[in-house]
Amino acid sequence: MALSRRKTLALVGGGVIVAAAGATAYTVTRQPETALNPWKTAGSQDEIRRKALSFALLAPNPHNRQPWLVDLAGEDQVVLYADLQRLLPETDPYSRQITLGLGGFLELMRMAAAQDGYRVELSLFPEGENPAALDQRPVARAVFRADPGVQPDPLFAHVLARRSLKEPYDTARPVPADVLPVIAASVNSGSRFGGSVAQDDIGQFRGLTREALRIELETPRTYKESVDVFRIGRREVDANPDGIDFTGPLFETLRLFGLFTRAQALDPASSAYQAGVEAVFANADTAMGHVWLVTAANTRRDQIAAGADWLRVNLALTGAGVGTQPLSQALQEYPEMAALYADIHKRLAPGGGTVQMFARIGYGPAAEPSPRWPLEKKIVET
Repeated sequence: MALSRRKTLALVGGGVIVAAAGATAYTVTRQPETALNPWKTAGSQDEIRRKALSFALLAPNPHNRQPWLVDLAGEDQVVLYADLQRLLPETDPYSRQITLGLGGFLELMRMAAAQDGYRVELSLFPEGENPAALDQRPVARAVFRADPGVQPDPLFAHVLARRSLKEPYDTARPVPADVLPVIAASVNSGSRFGGSVAQDDIGQFRGLTREALRIELETPRTYKESVDVFRIGRREVDANPDGIDFTGPLFETLRLFGLFTRAQALDPASSAYQAGVEAVFANADTAMGHVWLVTAANTRRDQIAAGADWLRVNLALTGAGVGTQPLSQALQEYPEMAALYADIHKRLAPGGGTVQMFARIGYGPAAEPSPRWPLEKKIVET
């Protein structure tokens, strides 16, 4: 039976940790106080742009870096910028994945506005774009127009329940093949959806994703990029509600006893490192199917479109009761990954194009939402 990352890490230090009673038990069972508030307050704002943005904050994005900044220009506009302090230069050297996250943000903003009868007119990269790097120029300018003809999107009903399920899936419960056409129907921004729950494909893709994960973990600079954004324990998560969070009684206990730190996570000889690797592989090895998105070209606009479609795939999977987790390591454009990058493109885009997203699907336990910065921290004046 595969262990979840929490059960695996419970063995760190050579034995199961039992939290002490009294004050220690109180400390380790406490949850973050503010980091999950954006999920609770989404939609509570009166002004239409702020209301739509309060939902857009909840979009999926790489490493939960939340790489968006917005300027509320005039009375009816939102100007979106990439937060250049939140890029992933080692694993995402051209900011392709970051741009997908921005596309999901824009799509969720659009969907939220439609709920209140507003149409959002988007102008992408109005001052030009750089295919090699994001820069200080705007990613999009959005104008909100009241329009009684706008139809709400049924997928919006699943926004608050959407999660990236980063636990092992139930290998005794297959994903029905008839789920895939339902998910495919959600895609409407130009991406080509693909998916498989066939046993032969599952086995091959489990192996491919495990190898891609191994390369990322064993390449010091790419692995360190992840560890640098570890948030260990509720205090760190509340202080910096982005990155990769580790909260709950187990991680609070490990932190309290000094058994899980960033330094230990970086040390291949440590129990923390070994347990983490085992947990990551356990996730890949329990995939019960895979889904992916391909675009014909790979311009910034294609990436924005793929990000919008990836959000919609997430919401459609949520509505179908199926969990998902991105496993796009083989799509990363750095030298050590080149062979697997070519392999996955040969398999999934044999006629050409760019594989923009790849993920595992399956059934697993309920998951908490990922932390988010509040909206006010993402509003800037330019």
